Amino acid sequence: MRKASWFNIGSVALGLAFLYLPIVILVIYSFNGSRLVTVWGGWSTRWYAELLNDSALLESAWVTLRIALLSATVATGLGTLAAIALVRFGRFRGRMLFSGMIYAPLVMPEVITGLSLLLLFVASDIDRGFWTITFAHTTLTACFVTVVVQSRLLTFDTSLEEAAMDLGCPPLRTFLTVTLPLIAPALASGWMLAFTLSLDDLVIASFTTGPGATTLPIRIYSQVRLGVKPEINAICSIMIAVVATGIVAASLLTKFNDVGRDSVGAVAVK
Repeated sequence: MRKASWFNIGSVALGLAFLYLPIVILVIYSFNGSRLVTVWGGWSTRWYAELLNDSALLESAWVTLRIALLSATVATGLGTLAAIALVRFGRFRGRMLFSGMIYAPLVMPEVITGLSLLLLFVASDIDRGFWTITFAHTTLTACFVTVVVQSRLLTFDTSLEEAAMDLGCPPLRTFLTVTLPLIAPALASGWMLAFTLSLDDLVIASFTTGPGATTLPIRIYSQVRLGVKPEINAICSIMIAVVATGIVAASLLTKFNDVGRDSVGAVAVK
């Protein structure tokens, strides 16, 4: 085994510091007792308590969570169906167009996507608000779910499905009882990715938002231009904790699924 050089270790350390040091600083300053975010005033949880009285931030956070949960769930369903169509249906008529439409949001600038959706809603005379943001985020994140699930289906052992159908299991039941549990980690990863992208989105939400549907990124962006409030650090730390918990849960699900699959394989060999 090659020993890691000091250059490689330093490069990794600098890369991790560049990625995570700002997050660590934000979490630390969320416990700052001073009202000035640039001046350390000792450890305190006062801003978490003050956050409970900031109805605007709490309402924006609740709107953001609802949109993220709903859009991620719908995007996971649509992305899974799209991945199955691309992997299992072979070269059907219109496959190139279908795959191009699926992957377009991956490379399309968010400004163009947001403006296109805005023009669609205006032309359709649809009032912008909660549901338009949800629809926009579903459109944005479904392609990411498709890529994740498609990569899992490409390496899927179809002999397990064939064995189930040879034993008399109908195709739908085979998918629900054999295929779906085995690709569950990919579904969880795709859902978590879609959830995180929805939480983080600012550009598309700013194009498709309306009265009464201000998301947390929009609220934070509008307040930061006037000065960072300590409550912003507190609510951002809470959102980081929520996302980190979801990532840990998805990792544990993947680990337990791999262990279960190895156990089933060992029993089958015996």
